[in-house]
Amino acid sequence: MTTVGFIGLGNMGGPMAGNLVAAGLDVTGHDVAEGACAAARAKGLAIADSATAAAADREVVITMLPDGAALLEVYRSIVADVRANTILMDCSTVDIASARQAHDMAAERNLPSVDAPVSGGIAGAEAGTLTFMVGSDPPACEAVRPLLDIMGRTIVHCGGPGCGQAVKICNNMILGVSMIGVCEALVLAEKLEIDPARVFDVVSTSSGSCWSMNDYCPLPGVGPESPADHDYVPGFAAALMSKDLGLSQRAAASVDVATPMGAKAAAVYETMVASGRGHLDFSAVIRHVRALVRE
Repeated sequence: MTTVGFIGLGNMGGPMAGNLVAAGLDVTGHDVAEGACAAARAKGLAIADSATAAAADREVVITMLPDGAALLEVYRSIVADVRANTILMDCSTVDIASARQAHDMAAERNLPSVDAPVSGGIAGAEAGTLTFMVGSDPPACEAVRPLLDIMGRTIVHCGGPGCGQAVKICNNMILGVSMIGVCEALVLAEKLEIDPARVFDVVSTSSGSCWSMNDYCPLPGVGPESPADHDYVPGFAAALMSKDLGLSQRAAASVDVATPMGAKAAAVYETMVASGRGHLDFSAVIRHVRALVRE
């Protein structure tokens, strides 16, 4: 498997496609943004003028797009024209209904399809250490595994079509909730005049231990290097976290599940984005927490 079409060459897709090229694969890409195309050319990608052209005569077509509407628009343009047995793999984070509709569109032409959203952010995309949550029939998962092994470190087959998106939504709901909890605790410690480094030392080795504290501490100079040490340049933008938490609430509503903490987290990030901070890393929510006044 050496020929790949890659549609969506932004902050995540560009580095992912670049890693495939670096591994010796023949990759043709497309993006609507000329800046993304220029950056991809610098990584060795051939650039096509359209999504249809990028997908033509490819063994695998990968998409990394902003939302379900964009995904379905691309699939409508490429599914009818790709060659028989082309594998379609979507690595975007989208709503479960759109993911399953994309699978259905592929199935109408008997094309293998995979939903494989990622975790790991821009740094993971660049380093090739992403986690892939795969939803597909087992043979399709195994067929794309060599590509996933190039772009990521951990590949988990989560179940059938749409299951990768479902797991991704659950994961990011946990992440959003935990980051807000860490930020609230650190702001409380500041007000209590506790050295944040001592808080980190205790929490990271005791019952409050979590990734949001241990690996991605939202305070500069505390714990391992994180976006907080670079004025909250993402990373994983707050606007994307807000989007994913919104997806979690839509999914919860669709199956009548109450997620009160998830709903609270979604509201916090929605407010943060509305305040003009959506371009910052999601850990910059600590600034939002500081600005709140206890009623």
